[in-house]
Amino acid sequence: MCTSEAQSGHTDKVRGTKQKHRIVESFLPESFTSGSIAAKFATMPILNWGELSFYLFAGVSAIQLFYYSWFYARVAFYKPKPKTLNIQHPVSVVICARDEDENLARNLPGVLVQKYTSTHEVVVVNDNSVDDSKYILQELKKTFRSLHVVELTQEAKLISGKKYPLSVGIREAKHEILLLTDADCVPASEEWMHKMQDAYDADTEIVLAYGAYHRKGGLLNKLIRFETFHTALQYLSYALAGIPYMGVGRNLSYKKGLFLRNRGFSSINHIPSGDDDLFINRVATKKNTRVVIDPDAITRSIPKTTWTGWLRQKARHYTTAKYYKPQHKFLLGLYFITQFIYYPLAVLAICLFDWRWSLAVFGVRLFLQGIVFYRSMRKLGESDLWPWFLLLDMWMFFYYLIFAPALWRRPTRSWN
Repeated sequence: MCTSEAQSGHTDKVRGTKQKHRIVESFLPESFTSGSIAAKFATMPILNWGELSFYLFAGVSAIQLFYYSWFYARVAFYKPKPKTLNIQHPVSVVICARDEDENLARNLPGVLVQKYTSTHEVVVVNDNSVDDSKYILQELKKTFRSLHVVELTQEAKLISGKKYPLSVGIREAKHEILLLTDADCVPASEEWMHKMQDAYDADTEIVLAYGAYHRKGGLLNKLIRFETFHTALQYLSYALAGIPYMGVGRNLSYKKGLFLRNRGFSSINHIPSGDDDLFINRVATKKNTRVVIDPDAITRSIPKTTWTGWLRQKARHYTTAKYYKPQHKFLLGLYFITQFIYYPLAVLAICLFDWRWSLAVFGVRLFLQGIVFYRSMRKLGESDLWPWFLLLDMWMFFYYLIFAPALWRRPTRSWN
């Protein structure tokens, strides 16, 4: 008896529920009813992963082609504009050094023997060195009257990194045009000073150039030099396109008045790095920035010889990128993302879609990239890297994997 009553109650509940559903469905459009939804799902096409991967690959390739044709080709096909008037300006070279006795002995003479007949000086800021830097500079000063040494014996409080000694050197400089490099750098020729200052005209306040690394044997050296070339291809081409966003302290020039007018590094003193790229990011404009692309205007530095040393150096450099202007972060970020996913998408498109169409898209980008790299590497003195450019470009996928976390890491407080 109890069982039949329970079954009867359950049946009533089911009937009530169905009646409620009918009432609700009566207020809904026909397209929202359960039967029509099921029918629509049944007629929907199954997602084609092959087509999806190909269309994504084609879209990413199109973005990459834009960067190579609109930006990077400017370096590849760069021709300096002829000047109607050549003026030799007074120049102050500023170099900061901390415990760099061997580098000063090896590289500083290359700066001091520049073939530059106009007024110039070389200011070396010896920043609290405890090695033999002081004595090496004293000996060099006996031979070269243009050498001016500034000895720092106290650390600057609350200003970490290279900014304080560099600020002191700039304020000690006698001339308006400043030419900055590092103690571990040497000019590629005796025309470096002349080529750099020759880029100045009435509107120019900043001159960007290439700071390369010495060519040595081994895989690590090729990776270091390719990454350096790749970075230079970006900041030089962006500047040529009227969007300057950085320079490198190994080979950089700007006017002392620009530095003083913007209160030096005061706006970035809290950031250990950034004396070169962040300062330029804040003060460079389309009108006041010029580029020098000339084999005689290159400087060369000693590259790291261990993976650990290089990884630590690059991780420190990338901590400043998050402080760039939004426009620069967008352009750099879009290129970074598309380059990072380019080769994985290429593999998926070749495997899941018609390989002939996928290889055709791959070939278009490879062709343009090969031309841009070939011409740019010749101009920047890195021609030996061109036969390896495809493998080196593939390596950038792993490079981004390694260094992407550095974009959010707290900067270290050491500059040397």
